Amino acid sequence: MSLASKLDKLHARARANRWLGYFAVFCRVALAAGFLPAGMVKIMGERFTGLPVEHPMGHYLEALHLTGYYYTLIGIAQVSAAILLLIPRTATLGAVIYFPIILNICILSLALRFEGSLITSPLMVLANLYLLCWDYHKLKYILPFHHRQANAALFASTVRDNSFPLKFFAGVGATIVVVVLLITLGYSITPRIRLSDCQKQCKGSNKCKACEDFCACIHVHGQPLDSCLAAYNAAAEEPITTP
Repeated sequence: MSLASKLDKLHARARANRWLGYFAVFCRVALAAGFLPAGMVKIMGERFTGLPVEHPMGHYLEALHLTGYYYTLIGIAQVSAAILLLIPRTATLGAVIYFPIILNICILSLALRFEGSLITSPLMVLANLYLLCWDYHKLKYILPFHHRQANAALFASTVRDNSFPLKFFAGVGATIVVVVLLITLGYSITPRIRLSDCQKQCKGSNKCKACEDFCACIHVHGQPLDSCLAAYNAAAEEPITTP
């Protein structure tokens, strides 16, 4: 059996399950809800967040806000993708448009360690990937597989599967936990949104002074994240003193 045939059969089994269909609808609505307000803000010409320009993400958003109709175009793309996701007939097109936008946001959030979307954006990427896999029967022809029978496996059986896919949803829950743990434990220090929040990381740290300097470097002096991180990483560790 070829790889294409195996994928077709696996996909047909998934499409026949009622609960997986409900989960696809949930992902569509959740992703649309994430882009509609963000896109409307850009279309109206307003700055997306109130982050100060000293913050790495605030500096980026301020520059993006000053790009004129390019900023508006991003908002139109976000709103369009959200609306298309909500319409069953156009959900596939919405997922295709949505993916490069949310992938860019995810990479940006990870690169700048922006806690506002540090956890949500990777989960949104995964939800978007699920929707693309859900519509595999429409998108498979762009893959380098030999498809002799178009949708034979998908429509071979019309029997609906009402069994609850416990293993699948357990995997979804485990994936969420893993993503949260990797992100929260993967960074030794983050800029946080405000100076006071950033300084809270310094308590009990073995680089307390370096941590405070890092926070000031970001929020007071507005220096690039890389240079502030380089100074923090180069600092010597300090003995932790207990009161």
